[in-house]
Amino acid sequence: MASEIAQCLAATLSADNNTRVAAELRLSKLSESPESGLGLAQLIVTPDVDAIIRQMSPHSASIVLRKYVKERWSPYFPSFRGSAPPVEVKTQIRASVFQGLSDANRKIRTSSAHTLTTIASCDWPDEYPDLLDSLLHLLSSGSPEAVHGAMQMFTDFVKSELTEDQLLPTLRQLLPVLLNILGDAEHHSPLTRSRTIAVFRQCVEALYMVKEEHPESVKEASASVLPVWLDAFKVLLNMDPKADIIDASNWDALAVRIQVIKTLDIINTSFPRVLAPYLPDFLTSTLHHLSTLFPAFYHYYVVADDTAPSTSEDERIDLTQLAGSALDFISAVARSGRAKEWFSETNTTSLVAEVFRWIEMTADEESEWANDANAFVAQEADESTTYSVRVAGCDLLEVLLDRDPILTVATLNSSTHLTVGQSSEAKDTGNEHWWRPLEAAFTALGSVSSSIFEIVQDEQAEGHATNFDITSLLTGIVPNLLTLPQYPFMQGRAFVFASQFSRVLPGDIAGQYVDAVIHVLEAQDITIPVKVSAVRAIRNFCTECPDAAIAPRAARICKSIETFLPITTSDTLSLVLDGLSTVTRVQKGSWLTPQLVESLVPAILSTWVKNVQDPHFMAVMSTILSRLASAPVPGIYEAVARQSLPTLCEAIGRQDGDDKWIAAAALEQLSGLLQGAPEGNIGSGFIDTLAPALFACLRTTKDRDAIQYGITCLTLIVRKDCAQLLVWKDAASGKSGIDCVLELIAWQLQTDDESGSLFIGDLIIHLMRRAGDSILPILQQLLEAMATRMTTAKTATFIQSLVIPFAFLIHNGQRDTVLTLLENINIGCRSGLDAVIQTWCENAETFQGFWVTRTSTLALIDLFASGRPSLQALQVKGDLIMKAETRDVIMTRSRTKKIPTEFTRIPFPVKALKLILQEMQANGEPASMGYGGLQSSDVREEEDWSDDEEGDGALGAKDVSFLSDMLGTSVPPEMVAALGGESFEDVSYEGDDEDLMKDPSVQIDMRAHIVAFLRESAGNNTNNFSVIVEQLKPEELMVVQKAVS
Repeated sequence: MASEIAQCLAATLSADNNTRVAAELRLSKLSESPESGLGLAQLIVTPDVDAIIRQMSPHSASIVLRKYVKERWSPYFPSFRGSAPPVEVKTQIRASVFQGLSDANRKIRTSSAHTLTTIASCDWPDEYPDLLDSLLHLLSSGSPEAVHGAMQMFTDFVKSELTEDQLLPTLRQLLPVLLNILGDAEHHSPLTRSRTIAVFRQCVEALYMVKEEHPESVKEASASVLPVWLDAFKVLLNMDPKADIIDASNWDALAVRIQVIKTLDIINTSFPRVLAPYLPDFLTSTLHHLSTLFPAFYHYYVVADDTAPSTSEDERIDLTQLAGSALDFISAVARSGRAKEWFSETNTTSLVAEVFRWIEMTADEESEWANDANAFVAQEADESTTYSVRVAGCDLLEVLLDRDPILTVATLNSSTHLTVGQSSEAKDTGNEHWWRPLEAAFTALGSVSSSIFEIVQDEQAEGHATNFDITSLLTGIVPNLLTLPQYPFMQGRAFVFASQFSRVLPGDIAGQYVDAVIHVLEAQDITIPVKVSAVRAIRNFCTECPDAAIAPRAARICKSIETFLPITTSDTLSLVLDGLSTVTRVQKGSWLTPQLVESLVPAILSTWVKNVQDPHFMAVMSTILSRLASAPVPGIYEAVARQSLPTLCEAIGRQDGDDKWIAAAALEQLSGLLQGAPEGNIGSGFIDTLAPALFACLRTTKDRDAIQYGITCLTLIVRKDCAQLLVWKDAASGKSGIDCVLELIAWQLQTDDESGSLFIGDLIIHLMRRAGDSILPILQQLLEAMATRMTTAKTATFIQSLVIPFAFLIHNGQRDTVLTLLENINIGCRSGLDAVIQTWCENAETFQGFWVTRTSTLALIDLFASGRPSLQALQVKGDLIMKAETRDVIMTRSRTKKIPTEFTRIPFPVKALKLILQEMQANGEPASMGYGGLQSSDVREEEDWSDDEEGDGALGAKDVSFLSDMLGTSVPPEMVAALGGESFEDVSYEGDDEDLMKDPSVQIDMRAHIVAFLRESAGNNTNNFSVIVEQLKPEELMVVQKAVS
């Protein structure tokens, strides 16, 4: 068999096409025989066979064997095609491949390692139990070839196949062998030695993973093993790094240093106490590496005067890997707060200088970014997911600012001005690369602009002077860089840099910068880097500059950005859309004209059609439509609706074919349009145009997103122009608009799939508020259906949607009517009242939303005060029962099965009071009154934690913005006022809750209201209040006592 396979392999190299094809077909046929795999393995390890047959051709025995393993070895592999070899043949094949690990030919060893790793992924440990012992024996053999092959296989195997439990038993035998190989530079190559460090790093991670399970064993192992390796690492890093790059043929020796630094990073995270004594030496060595190796980096990468040497094997090794690992390691240490003395002024200054140097744009980056706008945008994004030395360097600066803000700001300032001077001198002497250090400095400074502003503002607020001069750069240096088209990356960086610090610019100078950006956006012969940078800059200017400086130019900006919509894709299109969205926020779009909107909306919809499967684009475009529609200019909304509604309705009506999902995308855009529609008038004929397609879609679709957005659209219609819905009738069925809405609600309450109905409660509430008389005839059936569905609901959001309409009615004067109705409903063996109250009490603490939680609390107060016997008799879920066997124990799933979680049963009035008091403790100011908040004795101090900044606790505009971003909506105005922020009359917010925020309940002072309720209940002993409070926890009772005193 082996000789026949060898002949076929030789024939695949024939110059005659027919001969090659016939040989390939014959090989495919032979692979069906179990003996073919053994024949291939024997060819690989037979030295007399031609090297081309063994390894060096596309159809060599090594490559064909790997294909054979994946297709014929076992059903374990997805590409398995049958005819698996018997066990005894597999054993012989494994033995031959293992023999290949010691072959004199390096490529045979490498190929055998890859093949054996693939086999082991299937066979080990059940069918190949002696693999680890065999590998350890090979590693201990002393043969450089055998050790090289074994390390290649072991590195891949440990990384992909071994679990912590499988690896740990071998450590006592494995680690000394690895350490001996690492220290034997005379007999083993740098790549082999570097692999020992990679395997050791996996061992460290394995120890860390079982640290909690076996704390004493891991502590002993780390204390005895890690110092030995750390001493070895110290020796390796103290060797002159220049010696590793002298050899022009390869830079293999760098692999050892790269693996050492990566491993130090892991140890710093996993076993920081063991590493702590070594940190000053390792940080000094790492900084020395950055300083010493930069000239080579500049020569081979930045200006690319020569091609960087490759490696002797297939692994990629270069200076960017070492620099990235070094910067990450220093960042991790700085972030942890350790090595405080090392981060002195001298070392911090050196670190900043090295970051400025190492983030210089390389020649490869310049070439790629000049021709690929998406790659450039991805790298430049504020939250870039593309890792590079630039990203690592800028991250380190952010960490240094957080660790020592004053020192780092001063260092950044001095380093930047030093770079400006050096670049100017280089330019004057004719150095064509003069711009690279300056572009890097502006990149570094711009990446941390927000942190710098915060630090400077804090210092100024405390009356301290700051050593940071940005004004001279923006007025004296940057303007001259805006007119250098021969240096596009420097020109583009100047625009972006100015925009990142534009909040300190006077209005007239900011306007000049914006005009310059607009000129670039409107020009035809501008390069990709400058165009992309201009869009980023305009987004920043619109965010940072006063609206007064942007509004007169906003129409031109909008029109120029519009031209990019049809010609951009992916990351670049995302940037363009974000820029357009930011511009439309300026003065709420008061600068818009109907003519501009009539041009802009079709361009947006055309872009939408091409990108309907991208959720980010869908969300941004929906926001843009909403902002355009809400612009306070006569005729704007009508123009937006006129341009968009027909296209969206046509898309909503697509229910056949492969593009059913387009309806959901169209409904998302429609919800944006309706969000921006004016109150009381969504446009004449709007419902006539939309309703047939909308209701037809919602009756038939099973798309969760389509249902959710459809319900959202109906909710907005009810809020914005319910009257138009009330008068509309379906020509086909004769049903009114309200009938169609109620039909949809009924269907959603009956379906088992809750995902599309999560927000059905919002629609029901707004129907009650806006169309109460129209739904009155069926209100009883609706409430009964909601109560019934409540007993089977599982999703927290869906449960909230079902409960809150009851709370709304109860608080709005319908308490007794609702309670009577629920008392007379039977759901299985329980009353409707029991179903609703039980569900309410069990889930109230998970309710989300300002208006929702407030409405729930107010309704509970009304229920508590009712004195209704049916409520007094209800027993609901109370507090968690703490058991001795579960105290201070993390309850995993398996433990919970053995020891089920149990709760007390308490009367409803007690539970209602507990929930009311929770609102008291969480709402606004109570902590200052003694109703809540932690005492100093409750706060556990950690040795490595940094102190929180002191302040008056008030929220500034930036804090409000942060909360809005975090919550995914705007912070309700009263919440801002309650938290000590600015006057809520001055806070504008977007979102779909503004209608509810006008509800009278929002104006209630909850603290005063709850205090009054408690005092009245105590004074009148409502529902035997004195007995109820005795069932509260001590901390809850304290709140009551404080309130009534």
